[in-house]
Amino acid sequence: MGLWIWFFVGLFTMTIFSKTCLSLTPDGFALLEMRTVFNDTKNVLGNWNDSDESPCGWTGISCFPNDQRVQSINLPYMQLGGIISPSVGKLTRLQRLALHENSLHGVIPNEIGNCPELRAIYLRANYLQGGIPSDIGNLSMLTILDLSSNSLRGAIPSSLGRLRHLRLLNLSTNFFSGEIPDIGVLSTFGNKSFIGNLDLCGQQVRKPCRTSMGFPVVLPHAESDEAAVPTKRSNHYIRAAVIGAVSTLGFVLIVFFIFLWVWLLSKKERAAKKYTEVKKQVYKEPSAKLITFHGDLPYPSCELIEKIESLDEEDIVGAGGFGTVYRMVMNDCGTFAVKRIDRSREGSDQVFERELEILGSIKHINLVNLRGYCRLPTARLLIYDYLAMGSLDNFLHERVDDRLLNWNARLKVALGSARGVAYLHHDCCPKIVHRDIKSSNILLDENLEPRVSDFGLAKLLVDEEAHVTTVVAGTFGYLAPEYLQSGRATEKSDVYSFGVVLLELVTGKRPTDLSFVNQGLNVVGWMNTLLKENRLEDILDKRCRDADAETVEAILEIAARCTDANPDDRPAMQQVLQYLEQEVMSPCPSDFYDESHSDYS
Repeated sequence: MGLWIWFFVGLFTMTIFSKTCLSLTPDGFALLEMRTVFNDTKNVLGNWNDSDESPCGWTGISCFPNDQRVQSINLPYMQLGGIISPSVGKLTRLQRLALHENSLHGVIPNEIGNCPELRAIYLRANYLQGGIPSDIGNLSMLTILDLSSNSLRGAIPSSLGRLRHLRLLNLSTNFFSGEIPDIGVLSTFGNKSFIGNLDLCGQQVRKPCRTSMGFPVVLPHAESDEAAVPTKRSNHYIRAAVIGAVSTLGFVLIVFFIFLWVWLLSKKERAAKKYTEVKKQVYKEPSAKLITFHGDLPYPSCELIEKIESLDEEDIVGAGGFGTVYRMVMNDCGTFAVKRIDRSREGSDQVFERELEILGSIKHINLVNLRGYCRLPTARLLIYDYLAMGSLDNFLHERVDDRLLNWNARLKVALGSARGVAYLHHDCCPKIVHRDIKSSNILLDENLEPRVSDFGLAKLLVDEEAHVTTVVAGTFGYLAPEYLQSGRATEKSDVYSFGVVLLELVTGKRPTDLSFVNQGLNVVGWMNTLLKENRLEDILDKRCRDADAETVEAILEIAARCTDANPDDRPAMQQVLQYLEQEVMSPCPSDFYDESHSDYS
């Protein structure tokens, strides 16, 4: 009897002990707490089970191999709703948090500051509210912070200036307000990091901050979020002199602004006699009509029309597939590109202007901004932002100076262009097929940030049943085989053209380069031939001395998928963007991704 008792006691102990040994890790329990507040309508997290010993095999999770601690959460484009749980702060070894392009709401939890090894935070394109937690400034390893396209508001915390390793900051298209702290690393980012926040000011956005009375702020910034330490008391007489000088200057400025206001009112009345305002931002006269789309053209309609009518051959900067492009310089040196539409491509005024209304509502950092439309008796003209650096085609094939695109710059162009095209395909309503993606339609700003142009003259996709058009447009060398044969333009034919642009970036050759056209090949066939012969060094542009073989192979693999002969086997632009983000934006892709748990495995 005693032996049987000891047997059952031992069996019970072993059972309890085995369950304890196989229980889920603390990181796994933290992930399950996060899952409880996610709205997972597609059940993409269905394999997150508390019965597992480790979370390392779960969807979107990768771990350190030695201690099974969670290294990255990679769940973009999963249609997840709900909020981000404060339990994320329990993942103290987390290096990457990627929840972009979902439907998350609520606030960014302060507990995110408890993850000291975080290197990349991607939360763009959600519905997050509230402000940026100042504790993010404690993440000393952070190199990428992308919070764009949310509903975040409030001031930008100066604690972000302490992130010495930060190399990519994107806070665009939110509702941030106030002065951008000019502290530490924050002083190194330009306007593109903050675009779309109309109430921000500071030197980064080239917009001076003003007091409630309208005077420019002259007070220095505080060094951090904590209260600044009081300085020593200034000499009484010096203070009195300064106060007197400021008061005098203030009085002079008030008189000046009153005079300027009266002058502007009289000028507006004079202009109103010549040009009639029909509705918001629409101006007509018997011989001309002007529409501005975003309300951000700070010029009277008469001045704009006068400048447009005075354009001549000396102002021509290029000729695209849809007409001639002019450079228009305003009286204050503001510069715009004006595209004169070829009359042979026009439809009715009503249809044309209805399409422009949709196109005028589209704003994205990687799309050329359509500012307005002007109809004259002899022409129709579109007003765009002017990008002084010209096109990618010009940079790759025409420039003879020393400023060439190095490998990192080419990766930046590839990533930004993919973002622009993916926005047209997946975020616009109705969706837009570009139909003429090529290097000459990718323009570069002064920071070599790409912006896709000419999408505004593409056919619009009205619904899921109308995803094809029947008029062949585009440029030989970039067109997908099925588009050439059937005349049907689809999103997959755009993907093919984008793949050709990727090959153009890698090879430095035009798609119709004589070096392979004479062999009866296009650039896609030429690439496939050299890859089969393992001649990678012959594919890469010899001017890219800083390119690494691993990244070149990855980009060529993406280009090969995009240019697959079967349209059904090509990825969507959303997937192409994911691939590029993994290869381009991550500081060290091998640190963040296990091949078995990548987005596209």
